[in-house]
Formats: sequence, C-alpha cells, structure tokens
Amino acid sequence: MNIAVLAGGISLERNVSLASGLAVSNALKSLGHNVITIDPALGADCIIDYNHYTIPELPPKIEDIEKFNTKNIIEAINSNFFDNIDLAFIVLHGKYGEDGRIQSLLELRGIPYTGSGVKSSAIAIDKITSKFLFLTVGLQVPQWAIVHPDEYENYDLFKTIREELGEKLVIKPVNQGSTIGITFVTDGNLDEIQKGIALASNFSRRVLIEQYIEGREITVGILDNEALPIIEIIPESGFYDYLHKYKKGKTEYLCPAELDEFSTEFIQNNALSAFRILGCKGFGRVDFRMDTEGNVFCLEVNTIPGFTETSLVPKAAMQKGIDFLQLCQRIIDVSLNSI
Repeated sequence: MNIAVLAGGISLERNVSLASGLAVSNALKSLGHNVITIDPALGADCIIDYNHYTIPELPPKIEDIEKFNTKNIIEAINSNFFDNIDLAFIVLHGKYGEDGRIQSLLELRGIPYTGSGVKSSAIAIDKITSKFLFLTVGLQVPQWAIVHPDEYENYDLFKTIREELGEKLVIKPVNQGSTIGITFVTDGNLDEIQKGIALASNFSRRVLIEQYIEGREITVGILDNEALPIIEIIPESGFYDYLHKYKKGKTEYLCPAELDEFSTEFIQNNALSAFRILGCKGFGRVDFRMDTEGNVFCLEVNTIPGFTETSLVPKAAMQKGIDFLQLCQRIIDVSLNSI
C-alpha cells in the first residue's frame, strides 16, 4: 500500500509530530508498505528524508512557527506526491493537523486518512465545546470559566472566578495540546492569573480557566472503539507540563494504573462515552483527573495523540499485547474499514 505519513506541520507541537512521523514511517516500512513522509509546512517541496534530517530536541518558538505560511499546507496536499497515495497516516499534532483542517483538504482530494473526521476533530480540539458535550452524556468535568479578549485585564472578574473555582487554577488556551500555553496558579494570586491569561491568549482568543482537581492524572487510549489499559501519569513536580511530557525521567507512568476493578471499568466507560459523543473514530486518547475521593473528571479527547513507540497510546496497546507495528497496522485497517 502507498502511504503518506503526515508529520511536522505548523504548530508548537511540530517537533513532537516529527518524532511521531519518524516512528510511524519506520514501522510502516517494516510492515512492507511504500512510505513517503510529508511535512505540510514545507509546501510543494514537502518530502522529508529522515536520513538527512535531525529532529530538534527543544520545542520551536512562536516566531519560528510564524515563519511558515499556512498556504503551504494547501500546496503540499495539492502536490503530485499525493497522486498515487492510498492512505494518509496523520500524526500532525495541534493546530492545522488535529483540528479538522488537514482532514478537510484530504477529503477534497479523495484521499482516505487515519483517525477522526473533520467535524469531530474540530470539536475535540475546542475544549469548551467538548465540555458541553461531555455534560450531555453525564460525564463530570472540572468547573470552568471563559475569559474573552475584552476581559484580559479585568481583575474584578478574576476575583469572581477565584471565589467560584478556588485558589488553585489551570489556565489554558481553548484549542492547543501538549500543555502549550498552560499556567498552573496555586495560590489564587491575581497577578499570576493575569499573566496566565496573557500567555494563553497568545494561542487562542478565548482563554479557559479550570478548577484544579487535586489527585491523580489518568489517561485512557482508545483503539477501534475499545478502551485500552489505563495509564496513571506521575510527574516529578506534580504538574504534567511540556517538560514533564517529553523529557526522559521527569515522569513515571503506571500501566496498568493501580485501580480497583470498579474504578477501572468506570473510567474506561467514561473514556468511550467522551470519544463517542464527539464523534471520534479509529484511535485517540482521553485524559482525566481523579480526585482524592475517587471522583473522575473528564478533561479532553486527543484525536491525534503522541505516537512514538514510547508514547502513551502505544504503551497502553503494548500492555494489551499489541506491539507498535501491529498498532500501526490496526489503525490502517480500522481507517480503511470506516470509509
């Protein structure tokens, strides 16, 4: 099969995506597929040769990402490299990859692709819209508030939010992943809240402020409408930020998580409910917090989670006896069967 692996892209998760692309490309070649790796950020000249390409260890800066023209994505998908492609395997994380835009361009070219469709991708990356849908199926979510552009300096509003949500807060952009633009406020300091809003507003006009849930970080991979073994994430400092996600030794992962049978089944069912209400398909990952009393709060659905051999969904699949090569092939098969 002729497969184009889409990696890189125009988001602050670019380098993580390139690492995912390398892992998937190598796996698909080992499975006997004809593989090209495409970086849509590069326009018509979009082929990546990993033999002559070094993936940067540090995340890109905003100014680095701003150098790319979004028109390049259209030129890449419209290039003749896609003329004989049977399937696009998408590992583009974040904006312009996980938000339905690349999916819509592939649909216009009539090219099947892995993962969720246009609408579900766009909904899942919007944390606010997702929350409302989670509530419709009875999922518990952290209390939250939305800050709009004309409220970025409104300290009276910040005081009200603090009174309603508590002094421990998580401030984040509405539509980013990998904890990009996130701030943890531990003491309700109004200046820290304002700084967090200012940071998040670099990435989305609306800013989400959530009640911080004390307790455990839990994540559930989904594969072909089935919940994989649960992983508990234990970051070194207590906050699972970008550094703890991608620097070795900064986070401990327990798979399967140490949970009783009832809690395990309950969380896995919640993950499936969240995945299905957003209309997602193929594979993904659902993130939760569990408080000290055992209450489970759904945070978000990741439609294109990290995808190296040591990423969370592959870790969970391995626990179920599905190695990385098998996982990649399963995703291909599921994607083609759902067309």
